[in-house]
Amino acid sequence: MPSKIFINLPVKDLGRSVEFFTKLGFSFSAQFSDEKAGFMVISERIFVMLLTETYFSSFIDTEICDANHQTEMLIALDASSVDEVKEFISKAESLGARIYAEPKDHGFMYQHSFADLDGHKWELVFMDMNQFGQS
Repeated sequence: MPSKIFINLPVKDLGRSVEFFTKLGFSFSAQFSDEKAGFMVISERIFVMLLTETYFSSFIDTEICDANHQTEMLIALDASSVDEVKEFISKAESLGARIYAEPKDHGFMYQHSFADLDGHKWELVFMDMNQFGQS
């Protein structure tokens, strides 16, 4: 069974994207990064490869979708509290991310979303397992 997740995302400007995600608090592995790819570490088992569009195209047999006009996926990350979700989204917006939906509070789960500089959709989620099933 697979034990790690590698998400590959095409980006228009690799340097700008690396700077954006670094300022959001993510780290990058120099060992696996170069002028075509930025290896972003989300956790010890989850990684995102930010790939220049030209390099990304070498792995696929279709066109790259424009994530500013079409949704390719929604990447959801967990947070340790509602405050962490709010702070992360606020920071992302201040760095140029677009907030495309209002936050949602489901009682046991709080979520808020943004689109990064290339339009890829991200969501931060806090789940209070003590409240699960009570709303």
